[in-house]
Amino acid sequence: MITKNLTTKLATGVAALGLAAALLASGCSTTVASAPEAAKAVESGGPLPSAVTGFLGPDAARLTQGPEGGAALAWINPNAQWASYTKIQLMPVEFWAAADSKVSAADQATLTEYFYNQLQTNLSKSFTLVDQPGPGVMTLRVALMDATTAVPGLRTISVIVPQARVLNLAQSMATDSYAFVGSAEAEMKLTDSVNGILLAEAVDQRAGGMGIKSAASFQWGDAQNAMDYWSQKIPNRILQLQGKAAQS
Repeated sequence: MITKNLTTKLATGVAALGLAAALLASGCSTTVASAPEAAKAVESGGPLPSAVTGFLGPDAARLTQGPEGGAALAWINPNAQWASYTKIQLMPVEFWAAADSKVSAADQATLTEYFYNQLQTNLSKSFTLVDQPGPGVMTLRVALMDATTAVPGLRTISVIVPQARVLNLAQSMATDSYAFVGSAEAEMKLTDSVNGILLAEAVDQRAGGMGIKSAASFQWGDAQNAMDYWSQKIPNRILQLQGKAAQS
């Protein structure tokens, strides 16, 4: 009887460990690559969505398919002297949506403020953040897109606020407010802060990766996970272009 009970307990323990391992493994894959409408337009030769041309302007025409493991669409200036840049001017994160967007103005502000703080945290690990243009300074603009609405335009720009306040706002969002459930789309534009020359641009979309974080933390877990991903990816990509090791 003792042997049988011990065997049962061991089997139960092994099963529990297996389940925990599976959950941890899925938690590591909180987002997966997803093709935005702009990527489909580039592939087919059709016109780019207004969400892309509105934010990136004429430079959007330079976009091509991104590298393996990178953004869906990207363009890197082949003449940029990447090693000469040591500072970044991070602009407030923008939110582009149509007037009929289902994402409330309050939620837009919370999302962009969270994104800004995550970018600030990760960029500051490898670069000096400044608030003015100058030699050796790159200007980084990032936008979240509510690309499902008709003719998106600039609706809000994040205000720089303490992270603690952002977290409190996020946790108090209405229970029926699920911004970007399933996926989120963002665009990035990096320029020389002095002469405005385009250094890089990208469009990317991330979908929920069935990770345990997607159902936790915030009610807009998929958007949070995507913003966390981009906030780490952007500084690492710049470091890669500079020939430096990525952040851990």
